[in-house]
Amino acid sequence: WLPGNLVDSLPTAVPQFWNGQNLNTGVFAKIAGTTYSLLGVPAPPSGIRAASVTRAEYTATHTIFTLTAGSATVRLDFLSPVSPRNYVRQSLPYSYLTVSVSSPTSVSAQVYLDLDESWTGQRGNTRHHLYDTNATTTWEITVAGAATYAQSPQEQALWGRVILSSRPSTTSRLTSSSGRLNDIRSQFITNGRLSGSNPPWATGDVAALSHDLGTTTSSSVTFALGIERDYAINFLGRPRALYYRGYTPAKTCGVCYFLDDFTPANAESRTFDAQIESRASALAGTNYSDVLTLSTRQVYGATDLTIPADTLDTSNVMVFMKEISSDGNVNTIDVIFPAFPIFYVMNPEYIRLLLEPVMQYLATGRWKQPYMIHDIGANYPLAMGHDDQTAEAQPVEECGNIMLLMYAYTQASRNTTFAQTYRNILRPYADYLVTNGLNMSSQISTDDNQAPSANQTSLAIKASIGLVAYGTLLNDPNYTSVGKSYANTLYNQGLATDPAKTHFTLNYPGSSDTFILTYNLYPDVLLKLGTFPQAALDMEAAYYPRVRAAGGVPLSTRTTYGKTDWMNFAAAASPGVNNGTRELLINDVHAYVSNGLNQVPVSDEYTVAGAGVGKNLGFRARPVVGGHFATLAMQGSSLL
Repeated sequence: WLPGNLVDSLPTAVPQFWNGQNLNTGVFAKIAGTTYSLLGVPAPPSGIRAASVTRAEYTATHTIFTLTAGSATVRLDFLSPVSPRNYVRQSLPYSYLTVSVSSPTSVSAQVYLDLDESWTGQRGNTRHHLYDTNATTTWEITVAGAATYAQSPQEQALWGRVILSSRPSTTSRLTSSSGRLNDIRSQFITNGRLSGSNPPWATGDVAALSHDLGTTTSSSVTFALGIERDYAINFLGRPRALYYRGYTPAKTCGVCYFLDDFTPANAESRTFDAQIESRASALAGTNYSDVLTLSTRQVYGATDLTIPADTLDTSNVMVFMKEISSDGNVNTIDVIFPAFPIFYVMNPEYIRLLLEPVMQYLATGRWKQPYMIHDIGANYPLAMGHDDQTAEAQPVEECGNIMLLMYAYTQASRNTTFAQTYRNILRPYADYLVTNGLNMSSQISTDDNQAPSANQTSLAIKASIGLVAYGTLLNDPNYTSVGKSYANTLYNQGLATDPAKTHFTLNYPGSSDTFILTYNLYPDVLLKLGTFPQAALDMEAAYYPRVRAAGGVPLSTRTTYGKTDWMNFAAAASPGVNNGTRELLINDVHAYVSNGLNQVPVSDEYTVAGAGVGKNLGFRARPVVGGHFATLAMQGSSLL
């Protein structure tokens, strides 16, 4: 990714890993004998000119920069496919960079790309290899002796292979070299091609590819960049591979298949991007479509779509999700829950595929606590469960989440088998909600940077709806009745509202001067469970504008920050008269993500009141931004 404040100076800007470390990548074009830097060249060699940036744009799957280099226009089109229903395409661990050169008159044109060992997550222990397969030239860069699943302190994968690959077009000649950065770049600057040098790797070296496009008025070439891992996940001691490795055409050379797939992948991405933009803008305006297009890659980039590494059985599919930046947990239930609207909209099977490894672990009986587990691994990609019973305890939170996720998947897919398969595992967690959902001990919720407290209204709302979901899902009306009775107590009887019934309170009883953002009402509305009356939703819609701070609605009385996922949940649940409250909340999120104050991948948590309004608070690149799709999900499942 690239921080937004660097776009205007793209030729000197260096792409970054989500955690902030540079991924050194240099891109040049030589036009009519003059070499121009396009990206990633903070210290250009003598005689190099910086191209001028004229345009930058993004869609759900593309980031596109347009630059002027002499008489030519050069376009850098980065494509990271998001293909929720094409499991092969979705699991391929690469991105495309297409470099296009156009000019009103014929010009000689060459393009060049290099990268260094910063992509491996370390320095000084690097090996590299050049190979040609299926007319495809590929640099492979690895860490010597890296243990499987090893990470750097900044959470870059140390195992696997960094890949830089391309193939000649019908009108281009492809050359390669590796070696000292200045030497390799000088080959291109002087000759417009590379010499084929390939000495042993030394710190500071680069691997490079170059295309000579000849004399042209319009030409383009495509590179592939990525990281291959034979073993992607350790699930309970059994390695799992990315899905594409079970597909014969992609098995022997994944990047070859990826390049073969460019034309259909690019066409699909254009349709996909247009659908998101048109549906979102028609429903809630262009601010909303901006937010959704910005969020999409961040969600899918946190997932691995896998099959068993030993059998490569493509019928045994699981998705694993990393809780990026907050703690690195694997398949955290209260991260899947805020993310689920994007999957509900795009392919509800992802909800099941994310829950499947969690439920399989629970089925082993190795988790002994009476409440739902928080995650199945403390450190991604090690999905080893918590046999030591030390997973973070969010008892009511996770018990409610699993019921709601199960119901959302079943309603969207019409597949009742999944919930039935695990009904004996779910039942004790429903019983936990019966016992503890209304009269709860001091505990934390998903907003775990807040101090634990007893009788939290937000958790009680979730418990009520979760019980109705469970009872409806598994045809047990007793649980449905309990859930609705809890909701009646909380709202109709006023246990969790102020006396005038203007808002829900943070805790109960006796906290009428407090408030919360009642995002947990959202699944009740989306799934049409009818746990709470419309009056409760309208009450909150009328109240949010009253407590809105300079940057948005705070999460609760206790905070000066807001959460973009929960704001979108609240916007969808309580849109207000003429959707006024929905518009308010969505516009606040848009104002935050576009304010230019934050040079990190989208953070779901930011200051809305007091000092530092509009600044993020540490989280970054988390998949919970799938919750931004909450309003679109109200239109139905499987929309895209």
